[in-house]
Amino acid sequence: MTMEELPRVLQQLWGIEGRSRPGPKPAFHISDIARAAVKLADAGGLAAVSMSKVAAELGFTTMSLYRYVDAKDDLYVVMLEHAFAEPPAFDPERGWREKVTAWAQAFRDGLRQHPWILQIPIQEPPLSPHQLAWMEAGLQAFDGTPLAPQDRLSAMLLVNIYVRGTAQLTANMLTEPDAVQVADRLYTQRLAMLATPDRFPGIAATLEVPPDEGYAGDFDAAEFGFGLDTVLDGIQSRIDRLTS
Repeated sequence: MTMEELPRVLQQLWGIEGRSRPGPKPAFHISDIARAAVKLADAGGLAAVSMSKVAAELGFTTMSLYRYVDAKDDLYVVMLEHAFAEPPAFDPERGWREKVTAWAQAFRDGLRQHPWILQIPIQEPPLSPHQLAWMEAGLQAFDGTPLAPQDRLSAMLLVNIYVRGTAQLTANMLTEPDAVQVADRLYTQRLAMLATPDRFPGIAATLEVPPDEGYAGDFDAAEFGFGLDTVLDGIQSRIDRLTS
C-alpha cells in the first residue's frame, strides 16, 4: 500500500498531499472543521454534530465539507484528533507505574473535558497522528520493564479499557452533577431499606462505613485511583513473575 491509498482524511491529517481533487481551491483547513465540530459537541453532545451544522458554523455550504471528509465517520476521526492533541511528556526518572498513571490520568482528563468522545463508536484501531502518539506514549511508559512488546500493548489496552469504562460510568456526573447527587442520596436511602444485613450482608456492610473511613474530597477521583492502582498491581504481578 502507498501513502496515496490511505483514506483522504488520514492523508490530510498526516500532511500528505495526495491526488488533487477537481474544483475550486480549498477555502479552509481540515483543522478548522475539527474546531467547529468539537465546539458543537462540547456545547450539545455528539448529537449536536452534523455535516450541515459544522458547515454553518464555518459559514460554508454542506457540500463544501465533502472536499475534506467523505462521511460522518471521517468527521469523527478529525474530532478525536483535535480533542486529544499531544499526550503527556514523561519524566525519564520516573518508574513505569508513575508514567502509566500520568498517561491514564491525562486520558481521563481528556474524556472528562469532552465526554462526547465516549459516544463515538470504535470501529478500527487508531491511525491519526495524535492517536498514534498517545498509543506510543502508553507503550513507552513500560520502558525498563521485562514485558515483551505484545505484552506492553495488552497492558496498555487494559489501562485504556479501565479509563474508558470508569469515564463512561461517571459521564452523567460531569453534565448533571447536582441531579446525580440527589439521585445518589435517594439510591442510598432505598438501598439501605432494601438491602438488609440478613439477606445482603456484603452490600449492607458498604453502607456502614464510618465517615472517617470513607473517601474525602473527590469521591470519583478516589474511586478512579483505587481501580487504577488495582489494575497496575496486576501488571506488577506479571512483571514480578518475569523477573523471579
